[in-house]
Amino acid sequence: MTPAPTTSLAAAPGASWPPGSLLGNAVPRVEDPDLLTGQSRYVDDLRLDELRPDDPGAAVAHAVFVTSPVAHARIVGIDTTEAESAPGVLAVHTSDSLGSDWVPGFAQINKEVGHGPLADGVVRYVGDAVALVVAETVALARDAAELVDVDYEDLPVVVDPESALAADAPLQFPALGTNVAQSVRAVHGLPTGSNDVLADADVVVRARIENQRLATAPIEPNAILVDPRPSSHDGTDIALTAYVATQQPHTARDLIARYTGLEPPQVRVVAPHVGGAFGGKAGISYTHGAVVAAARLLGRPVAWTETRSEAMLSMTGRGHVQFAEMGFTRDGRAVGLRCRNIGDCGAYAGFGGSLAVGPGHLMAQGPYAIPAIDYSAVAVMTNTAPNGAFRGAGRPEAAALLERMMDLGAAELGLAPEEIRRRNLLPPEAFPYATLTGATYDVGDYVRALDEALRVADVETLRAEQARRRTAGEARQLGIGVSTYVEVTGFGGSELGSVRIEPDGSVVVMSGTSAHGQGHATSFAMIVADRLGVGVDAVRYVQSDTAVVRSGGGTGGSRSLQLGGSAVSAAAREVRDRVLELAAEVLEAAPEDVETAPDGVGVRGVPDRRRSWTELAGEAERRGVSLRADMDVPQDGATFPNGAHVSVVEVDVETGLVRALRHVAVDDCGRVLNPTIVAGQQHGGIAQGISQALWEHMQWDVDGQPVTSTLADYAMPTAADTLSYEARTIETPTPLNELGAKGIGESGTLGSTPAVQSAVVDALSHLGVRHVDIPCTPQRVWQAARDAGDGRRPDPWREPPAYFDSLVPQHGDVDGGVEV
Repeated sequence: MTPAPTTSLAAAPGASWPPGSLLGNAVPRVEDPDLLTGQSRYVDDLRLDELRPDDPGAAVAHAVFVTSPVAHARIVGIDTTEAESAPGVLAVHTSDSLGSDWVPGFAQINKEVGHGPLADGVVRYVGDAVALVVAETVALARDAAELVDVDYEDLPVVVDPESALAADAPLQFPALGTNVAQSVRAVHGLPTGSNDVLADADVVVRARIENQRLATAPIEPNAILVDPRPSSHDGTDIALTAYVATQQPHTARDLIARYTGLEPPQVRVVAPHVGGAFGGKAGISYTHGAVVAAARLLGRPVAWTETRSEAMLSMTGRGHVQFAEMGFTRDGRAVGLRCRNIGDCGAYAGFGGSLAVGPGHLMAQGPYAIPAIDYSAVAVMTNTAPNGAFRGAGRPEAAALLERMMDLGAAELGLAPEEIRRRNLLPPEAFPYATLTGATYDVGDYVRALDEALRVADVETLRAEQARRRTAGEARQLGIGVSTYVEVTGFGGSELGSVRIEPDGSVVVMSGTSAHGQGHATSFAMIVADRLGVGVDAVRYVQSDTAVVRSGGGTGGSRSLQLGGSAVSAAAREVRDRVLELAAEVLEAAPEDVETAPDGVGVRGVPDRRRSWTELAGEAERRGVSLRADMDVPQDGATFPNGAHVSVVEVDVETGLVRALRHVAVDDCGRVLNPTIVAGQQHGGIAQGISQALWEHMQWDVDGQPVTSTLADYAMPTAADTLSYEARTIETPTPLNELGAKGIGESGTLGSTPAVQSAVVDALSHLGVRHVDIPCTPQRVWQAARDAGDGRRPDPWREPPAYFDSLVPQHGDVDGGVEV
């Protein structure tokens, strides 16, 4: 391990890390040995005799759901007789036995819509759980589930969110009288004397844009092990313990407590290693609630782990249809933007549909100076799997819309794509910048990021090669795509940071954020080592146990370093102050003469006046001095990472096959704590964004049957399908936290998808192609090239559904968020 420095200074926002600081260096991840050697433990690996060796009690029972094979139907009857008498079966539940009280989820976007632990009376998508079998083993539970006989009466189905807005569309909840779960229309900055934000435009470009549904597809699916037997921890009586694959243990605890009627301290949630999440494992779902209820009724532990096909349906994200119009002056300045967007909720008002209403509206202006915006959005229910968040959660869709408009504007005005962006990007001196839609951008240098991306990519040389291929009439054409973006992260609030020196001289650090691969243990160990002067390998990170970590917001919105890390830093500095004061007394020196180092504490310049960390910890215990600090550190507002990406692709115009050749990313996440971790997050986001642009697409047929619910049908890329990314960073540290950090976990998805889409269109632009929807599959690309060759120029625009005409505009700020 890299040793910590012997001195430590808190870095002021806007400055570089102090000379000699560990921070800013590429420290190897301390998490990786367990992950790489198979020592990590996931929910499905847990064994209660190891978790409770003093009281192993009953063996764990196993749950299997019986799910609906149809997308929309009335449940006429459920016969569980044969299943109940099957070998090893302990219980078979329906809504009659588990009840119909709604299981509270991460977010509820419509107070009239919810889901009990099992479907009650009506199923609304293929995969809707109608019964739960609990048996001694998973195999016996699966066998018995096959014996549950459900009688369905089919109801009309609507799969497409645009069709769900039609006046005669089948309704998920007839009592609501609509499939719209949430909506907004906000008008900002109307030109004087006009009610049209495009009134001052010389040129207007428009397009209907799709951001397709995606499967979150984490390595580990949803999993839960519920132990309803009483226990205690540090004197607190625990009524129920749940081991959950979740990115938000404290949120999951609070939701389980609300559902069961227990007080939060009576519920203990532990998240062991979690095999990926990125929005798909926020809080709990109704299936978790069903397992909790079944375990409490049975009085013994019950476990459930999803199959891959179940996970493909339970965790989906994106799903936006956007109708965008943007006006420009002749010299390429934006004058106005009109958006009418549809978010696909899936069934039961999945909160992913509301991201078009909330974050989509907040980030509608993007990195550009747009003087007028008319923004409308609806969150629409369909008979598909409930839709949730996925890495970026509404911000990638907002960026995709703006970047398509910029490219269409550039084509219409005869400008290079980077030039139209340069003319509209907010300048550095504009910050902090209040947008029309209610955001306050903290700091950024958008043009610098763009210029650096263009320089690294050497765009002029690429365009020369593109011109050569076009002149030669080659089948494989080159495309260069450019994108710029800004996103919102952190979202303000506060987080816990806890640091304590143990009797053996080691250091324990805790925070309420909960890692599932991001590198929290490494980042927080670096901060503590830097602030205290100990070695990185002396620091142990404890997380994701609500009985040990008193509070926490979990992981989401790229919040962990800026909130959790800043709290840990503050706690570590407080402990260091106590260490220096204690050491000064013990060593009979002035506190300013005391220095810390990995091997202990001593008087500067006097080698024989030192105490090891173990000796100092013992002295603190004898004197009753606490070497522990627990601090909730607030952050006043969100941070706004930004960047620019350049994509280079090769398109075979004869087959439509697209091959990514290069991808350059220049991202600004504020001050960089560990370049290795930042690069890892950049690479992951870029890979996901390229995959959305070219391959992935969760689909249902007209009857609501999923046609991509296995990895044999869903185009999930492997390492062989990706490429080496050229990921760089620039730094404009935020003044909102002491680390100067902004988020980075989701940024790659904002910049990469529109850059790749633009590159594909650019490869065909000499043929007259102006738009290809994502994913840019060979069929779509080939069809666009063929249409252009035949002299057809399909208009990317069509009029949005008439429902938007009914939305009443609100002028100024509006609340388009979700109820959490």
